[in-house]
Amino acid sequence: MTAPVFLIDSLADAAAGTVLELAGPEGRHAVSVRRLQPGEDVVLTDGRGRGAAGAVVRTEGKDRLFVEVAELPVEPEPVPRITVVQALPKGDRGELAVETMTETGVDAIVPWAAARCITRWKGERGLKALDKWRAAAREAGKQSRRLRFPEVADAATTKQVAALLAKADFAAVLHEDRARAGAPLATAELPAAGEMVLVVGPEGGVSEQELALFEEAGAKAYRLGRSVLRTSTAGTAATALLLGRTGRWS
Repeated sequence: MTAPVFLIDSLADAAAGTVLELAGPEGRHAVSVRRLQPGEDVVLTDGRGRGAAGAVVRTEGKDRLFVEVAELPVEPEPVPRITVVQALPKGDRGELAVETMTETGVDAIVPWAAARCITRWKGERGLKALDKWRAAAREAGKQSRRLRFPEVADAATTKQVAALLAKADFAAVLHEDRARAGAPLATAELPAAGEMVLVVGPEGGVSEQELALFEEAGAKAYRLGRSVLRTSTAGTAATALLLGRTGRWS
């Protein structure tokens, strides 16, 4: 079994042979939930690409764990970088989408208030929903043993999404209509580096007005395959396809 990963505030003082303290909620999870014992291997990460791998030397109380660092693994910046613009699904499907995309390997997620979204993030409710998405990314990042967790941005408007697409090296809008979408995503010409941005619409689909704005910004409509996926699974499937085609999974 691979060593469990825990999030630590900073690794600025980490070096081989030093002892790092893991406290707070992460320390409590390690000590009281995982019940880690001296001698067991763990990995601490700042979630920004740096890690500290080592063995537990001792625990104190219910929420303090001490790890002697053996090595300092680094997860390099991804090339090319993959961002998924995710329309707001109903219920907890948004958190499911964030979780599975993170485990698959997405680099950034942008919540999008599309015209046909039933869910609306407003006021305090919207802030709580965004916090849940970010928490889901953190937990999935640890579960999948990542050292670099995906950024979950603030919710974007359609105009903001169009601006993001305009700056991308590859911009795609997933579309279920074979007549409206051009080629399959599996045959698209992909860049070797830079930024790739995928737009995943809501269950009701991307509106014609939105699609026209995105195409004006330089995006093209693509289909994934024969079946129509839910909005909460389409981003994961598309991310996996791109990771395989760009060589990031090789």
